[in-house]
Amino acid sequence: MTGPTPTVWGRVPGRNINFTGREELLNRLRAGISRQVTAVVPHALQGYGGVGKTQMAVEYAHRFQSDYDLVWWIPADQPSLVRPTLAALAPHLGLPPVGAMGVEEAAGAVLDCLRRGEPYARWLLIFDNADQPEDLRDYVPQGDGHVIITSRNPRWDSVARTVAVEVFTRAESVEFLGKRVPRAISLEDADRLANELGDLPLALEQAGALQAETGMSVTEYLRLLNERASQLLAEGKPTEYQVSMTAAWKLSVDSLADKLPEAVELLRCCAFFGPEPIPRDVFARVPEGIGELLGGLLNDPIRLSRALGELGRYALARVESQSRTIQVHRLIQKLLRDEVAPPLRPRIRDDVHRLLVEATPMDVTPAAWPRYAELLGHIVPAEVSESQDPKVRDFAIKMVQYLYNSGDYSLGRRIAGMLLDRWVEDTPEGDPQILRLRFHFANLLRVLGDFGSAYDIDKIGLEHAERIAGPEYEIALRFRNTIGADLRAKGDFREARERDLTSLELYEKVFGKNDFTTLQLVNNLALDYGLNSDYQRAKELHGRAYAGFTRISGIDPSTSILNAWNGLARAARLCGDYAEACDSGEDVYAYGVNELTAEHPWAMRAGTDLAIAYRRLGENLDAALELSVDVHAKFVRLYGLNHPDTLAAAMCLSNVQRTMGELTEAHDLAADTVRRYPRAYGAEHPYNFGCMGNLAVLLRVRGDVVGARELNERALAGLRNVLGQDHHYALTVAANLASDLAELGELEDACRLGEGTLRRLRTTMGDRHPMTLACAANLSVDLEAVGRQDEASKMHKETMDAYVHTLGLEHRDAIVAAERRHLDFDFDPPPI
Repeated sequence: MTGPTPTVWGRVPGRNINFTGREELLNRLRAGISRQVTAVVPHALQGYGGVGKTQMAVEYAHRFQSDYDLVWWIPADQPSLVRPTLAALAPHLGLPPVGAMGVEEAAGAVLDCLRRGEPYARWLLIFDNADQPEDLRDYVPQGDGHVIITSRNPRWDSVARTVAVEVFTRAESVEFLGKRVPRAISLEDADRLANELGDLPLALEQAGALQAETGMSVTEYLRLLNERASQLLAEGKPTEYQVSMTAAWKLSVDSLADKLPEAVELLRCCAFFGPEPIPRDVFARVPEGIGELLGGLLNDPIRLSRALGELGRYALARVESQSRTIQVHRLIQKLLRDEVAPPLRPRIRDDVHRLLVEATPMDVTPAAWPRYAELLGHIVPAEVSESQDPKVRDFAIKMVQYLYNSGDYSLGRRIAGMLLDRWVEDTPEGDPQILRLRFHFANLLRVLGDFGSAYDIDKIGLEHAERIAGPEYEIALRFRNTIGADLRAKGDFREARERDLTSLELYEKVFGKNDFTTLQLVNNLALDYGLNSDYQRAKELHGRAYAGFTRISGIDPSTSILNAWNGLARAARLCGDYAEACDSGEDVYAYGVNELTAEHPWAMRAGTDLAIAYRRLGENLDAALELSVDVHAKFVRLYGLNHPDTLAAAMCLSNVQRTMGELTEAHDLAADTVRRYPRAYGAEHPYNFGCMGNLAVLLRVRGDVVGARELNERALAGLRNVLGQDHHYALTVAANLASDLAELGELEDACRLGEGTLRRLRTTMGDRHPMTLACAANLSVDLEAVGRQDEASKMHKETMDAYVHTLGLEHRDAIVAAERRHLDFDFDPPPI
């Protein structure tokens, strides 16, 4: 049964013209799927390698295509590939492309469209070669459509209705061979051949391909097959597959070796890659030191094309001309690897490593990320961790750097940890590549919130590097830079600034003032100044870094541009220039989405800062709410509830909700976030106390003034202890505590605290900073309440005059001040 091609027909392999039988299985699958209404229970086709699970799914898609508006094929061998393949559906559903939304957001939007049946209610998703049910838990949509999963894992039986795909029946085997070797095999011979091959479809395909290519008689084939089987049995070689399958495969390889020996060499090489598609152009260059036979083939494009064609004709590889990829079945890969004599395996593996190195871009820039993504699936299967070749280790380090730069932190940590565990077994600790890998590993741990481990690695790395080559050694300087981030994570803002100032002198001496690495340190130093309440200096340094990055040529500094540009917008906001922060923030966020995707963590941080700027300006609260909800949801999906960036986004969202009067939602989110913060930073970090101040504001506005006072007193004591009385964060909480005291009727204490806070704010933030003006407005209300009318009137007039020249009288702060009501102050934790 076939019909019109669906409107969306994506990535489905071509129909096998030799597909045979399976009618009962197809009918059972069809009947089970047809019973689905809206609460879909996914189907799983389970069975061992080579029995034809994938071919069953392909045949189903082609046979019943007229019943669907959308059919989409998703390779699920590696869970990391599922999201991008789902996300690629976005434009077909009327959604923005992946580049505009990011992979995670696009995949989520696709699943939502499928669930709602918009624009297509009749859809079919096929997840091919999945492993664990948990891997697909978040990617199988509910709705009126259908899902097929092929897997070798019997655990799918516990979560889905299954159709068990066994080997062919004898009748199906005979019928298949009749199609595969037309007019060249009798029914009797087909029966004998099927019997010897155990009716395994992949073995039959290979046997048929061999006979079709060579014209070998079945009698001769069976004689050779029996000889090979006897040989294998005599060797006592263990294998999870039938011996007859191994022997059949070996005959195909031997026949190919007689016809085109270098094609077998290419096949063996492919066996040491991963089971994912290998980009065709990996074989476009001939690396130095590669095996002579393989090198000769790669040097001759015509012979290489012929060899690839032969691999396809003998059913030993799938060569896709459209995607320009080569893929070898994992079963065949295993058999090939097992057949290679142990002394030869390192040579073939080294050839694969050389090819991967040659195919890797020089720089780890966003433009190169697609190529890194293509090679990622081959890192572990190709045993890259086993190599001691410096070029291969450089390739591995670049892959870790790519995972960090692209925001795939968890996978980056796993791969970096795996590499380190192996490398330290046979490499001195002071080896430059070990140090570089530790540097990137520490960065990954830090962005995942494991600040203590990152600091320990950086500290030891710095000691090793300086002991080997002195303080001006490049990797030593890099460790000095990241230790500044570790100190910021520990809450030691002053020490971080002092260390980074000292480091800057060394950086400028070694690299020069306008070097890319120096500018990265300048940007970090800007963070230090901001965390020490010197926002004007922070703005200047972010501006220097941004200008420097935009002038750099020869590399793509887009991630660094985004970081510095967003820091510049944030510093403008913290200086009180809310309009400038919004204007710049909009440009920064658009740049991040366009250059890195909407779900890149740095782009999302820019989104958080833009939402804060909108709220501070007070003119676009709906946009602030929409953006903060969106960014918070992305961080939760990508990194979990306890990640530092998720917590910062949650605090931003709570502050927006409070501003818009959603007090219950704001309180619940703030309370949950305050409970989580110590897990990320430790109990004494300034951010914990700053967020307590936010929760205290919500307690007061919801009527629990006593609770607010107690929490603010605790937060203020903590902030004064770690940062001092004059720090912006401590002054924020002190100003709120003064409002608590006033509302409790302790007006004299409120005035004393307000006067001291205002005096310190004028010194720290300046006379016309919005927070200084808000504190003065509050104090004028309290002074009036205790009978100090003249002082109150004068302060109120001066404050309102200042609003005219700063935020304007239409700003929310000025309106509240004019109405003689207290203004509240809040805290938004910046990145460290």
